[in-house]
Amino acid sequence: MIRGFILIAIIAAAALAVYGAVTLYDETLQVGRMWETPAVRPHENPFPTMSTAGVPFDGGERLYRSADPLTLTAAFALDDPAVIAQGRQGYQYYCLQCHGRHHDGLGTVGQSFAPLPGDLRSDKVQNLAPGMLFHEISYGIPNGRQPALATTIAADQRWQIIGYIKSLGVRPSFPPPQP
Repeated sequence: MIRGFILIAIIAAAALAVYGAVTLYDETLQVGRMWETPAVRPHENPFPTMSTAGVPFDGGERLYRSADPLTLTAAFALDDPAVIAQGRQGYQYYCLQCHGRHHDGLGTVGQSFAPLPGDLRSDKVQNLAPGMLFHEISYGIPNGRQPALATTIAADQRWQIIGYIKSLGVRPSFPPPQP
C-alpha cells in the first residue's frame, strides 16, 4: 500500500515537473502556441467591400496577351547591365532548374523531359524577337514544355530575364575535327 502511494507520488511529481518545464518553455518562447492564438471567425466580421477601382479592366496582362508578340517591347532597355544582372538573378530562380546552368536544356528537372527544354543560346531562340520570347515565357508554348509563367513571374522580371537571355548570344559551334 505504501509502495503504491509512493509510486503515485513519484508519477505526480514527474508530471508536475514536465508541466512546469513546458510552461516555462512556453512563457519564454518568442512565438505563441496554437492554443493561445486568436481564432479566425469570419462569420463575426462583416465582409469588406471592394473598391470599384481595385480591379483593373484594361492594361496589364490583358494588354500583353492580346498584343501582337512581334510588336511587344519592354519599358526599359534590355541591354542595360543592371537589367541583365536582374535578369540573371531571375533566370537562376525561375529557369535554371529546366534550362540548366549552361542554358542548354540540361537542368536537373529539364533532363527528365522528352523532348528536352530548348537551348537558350541556339540560333532559333537568339533570333526570336524579344516580344515573342516574352509571349512564350508568359503564356507557354502550345504543344511544348514551356509552362505559362505569367502568374508566377512579374512582367518586368520576365523582361529582365529576356534581356539576360539575349545577352548570352549564340552558342559558338565548333567545326568537327578533320581526319
